[in-house]
Parts: sequence; C-alpha cells; structure tokens
Amino acid sequence: MQETIKQTLLESAELKRVIAEEMAPQIEAVARLLIDSLRNGGTVALCGNGGSAADAQHIAGELVGRFLLNRPAYSCIALTTDTSILTCVGNDFGFDEVFARQVEGLLGEGDVLIAISTSGNADNCVKATEKARTIGATTVGLTGETGGRLAELCDVCLKVPHTVTARIQEAHITIGHILCGLVESALVEGLGTA
Repeated sequence: MQETIKQTLLESAELKRVIAEEMAPQIEAVARLLIDSLRNGGTVALCGNGGSAADAQHIAGELVGRFLLNRPAYSCIALTTDTSILTCVGNDFGFDEVFARQVEGLLGEGDVLIAISTSGNADNCVKATEKARTIGATTVGLTGETGGRLAELCDVCLKVPHTVTARIQEAHITIGHILCGLVESALVEGLGTA
C-alpha cells in the first residue's frame, strides 16, 4: 500500500512540474481574461460533470467567498448547483442542454464560461461552450491531454498533459486555485484590503 501511495503522489507531483514548465503562459492568459471580465462587471460561470462539477463549485466558492484575501465578492456562478433548473431543463430539453440553457439566460458579451471536462467531449459542456460563443462570452476549457471537442471551441483551452482522469482532476483544481489567487491579487490591488 505504501508503495502505491508514494507512486501516486510522485506521479501527481511530476504532472504538476510539467504543467509549471509548459503551461504557465496559458494559465496566465486565462487569469487575464477572468480579471478583465470581473473588473468590467462581467460574470464568470463554470460547468462540468461529476468530479468536474465539484471543481466548478469549488472554484465558484473561492471567487464568491474568498480565497486568501478579504475582499468584495466576485460575480461567479457554478451552473451545476440549481437542482430545479438542472432537472427542469434535463426533463424538458435533455441533459445535453442543462448548461447551455443557463448560459443563454445568465451570460452575455464580456462574461466568461469555464467548461471543465477531462475528455473535453462532455456533450453538455460542448453545447454550453457553443452557446457562449454565439452570445459573445469568452470561453475557456479545462481538459485532459487531447482537449477533445472543447479544444477547437474555446478561446483558450488548458489541456492538462495526462490521460488518467484522477491526475487530470487533481491538476484542474490546482490550476483553479492558481487562477483564484491571481484574480484576487489583481483585483484587490488598490483596495487597501488584505
């Protein structure tokens, strides 16, 4: 068991080392998109399924609540949390539409959608991204190695260079924390809040 524990932790650490070397410019680009949107009164929305839904909610919680600094709440929503909307849209339009319908009603030009899918092929995330593009929102993908269909649809797609879902998800939440920290630092600057 201890060998498995060590091997898993080292594999996760190695992936994060690779991300640090290869993906810092892309992560910075996403942070700048989020900062610009929030600074100009925009909203950040996140979606995903399963563990990626949990990541969407986690990141939204950090931005609405707080990450490291006391500051005003940011306009951010996880599209995975309203059971009445999810079940209504799922029943009336199909599960593939549960996020797209919310994007249509809640987002507009200047907002940002972050679609989280380890494969990059989750139909409801793809449809949400397509809808976001039609209304002028910026689209960001958090995916695994290939990027799937989201890679071609997103303005920026952060493709974690791995194929194992668990390692990809661990990297996604690390990237999410980095983004929250960068956003908070940029937006708190000049407010005199620490």
